[in-house]
Amino acid sequence: MTRRDFARGLASAATAAGALHAGTSRLQAERAHAAQDAGVGSLTDVSGIRVGHVTHRQRPTGCTVILFDEPATAGADYDGSAPGESMGVMLQPVSPLERIHGLLLTGGGPMGLAAAAGAVRYLETNGVGYDWGVPNVRIPIIVGAVIDDLALGDGRIRPDAETARQACEAASSGPVGEGSVGVGAGATVGKMFRSRGLGGMKGGVGSVAIRSGEVVIAALSVVNAAGDVLDWRTGRIVAGARSADGRSFANSAALLMRDLDTTTRADRRLDDQPFRATTLTVVATNVTLDKTSLTKLAMMTNTGAARAINPYHTQGDGDQVIAVSTNRVKADVSLSALGSVAAEAAAHAILRGVQRATSVAGWPAVRDLP
Repeated sequence: MTRRDFARGLASAATAAGALHAGTSRLQAERAHAAQDAGVGSLTDVSGIRVGHVTHRQRPTGCTVILFDEPATAGADYDGSAPGESMGVMLQPVSPLERIHGLLLTGGGPMGLAAAAGAVRYLETNGVGYDWGVPNVRIPIIVGAVIDDLALGDGRIRPDAETARQACEAASSGPVGEGSVGVGAGATVGKMFRSRGLGGMKGGVGSVAIRSGEVVIAALSVVNAAGDVLDWRTGRIVAGARSADGRSFANSAALLMRDLDTTTRADRRLDDQPFRATTLTVVATNVTLDKTSLTKLAMMTNTGAARAINPYHTQGDGDQVIAVSTNRVKADVSLSALGSVAAEAAAHAILRGVQRATSVAGWPAVRDLP
């Protein structure tokens, strides 16, 4: 595929979004968005990727694993205040490790990272991992990332090694489940102002794939944000902080603007401590890229998350983006083009994550709003 062919494919994919800026009516815009949402695909549209969810029955929490048929090249962008992660430092361009064997996305706060042992054990048992020069020993590299969902139900119930093992067993190349499943089971959004009596809403997992010829770029996002989630194409708040009576959105960005006025006696308390919120995004492509290029791809993808979440990267957010390549297609495509599309995919995946979530006590979902 040439860059020109790829650009033509992107132009057709952007038609629906572009219609908004051409003065179309709201009805026309909604129809365009519906067309854009049809057949959006998921992370497993990138050949060689399998995804598995396990959701706890005792409380809203769980984990999601992403496994690769062959080791995948990976890079990352950690811009959050306190990202909960394991082995992520190995994704720095200065690290000699180029490829990983899987990803674990889990609930349970920092303690949930212990679940990674189950995924490591599963892969080692199945002969997956680096040859360490030790008889009968393989070393799988599993990068872990965690969200804090401890406030929902009994926080002592957390994903463990057995949960991750079951998720590995469940991993498949079929369409990825979305909404309140796996790591998204306990995800919530719009929770900066709980101490002021304002409610938040349910988050979840969303996934999207964008294809142009043989090139595929896909995203999976776990939406557990302090801020509000927007339909970035219209600027409309879709999920987030709710007014005290629960009838409308409080608009987190507007509330923070008011907090700048020190002449008032406004309540400025925030539930804004590190670890309380984190949006995790995995972006994948089949285009061959090295680790440095994937690090840049992750950075560009993060701009898409910023379109869909406002405010983003707050003091309470530990946001992370991990970019992977299955290296199955050698295409003459610019990294800027890939990053631009990856950002769009991430924004769309975040929107889908809240749209497909289901309510839990005290945290209504988009589908249940009047």
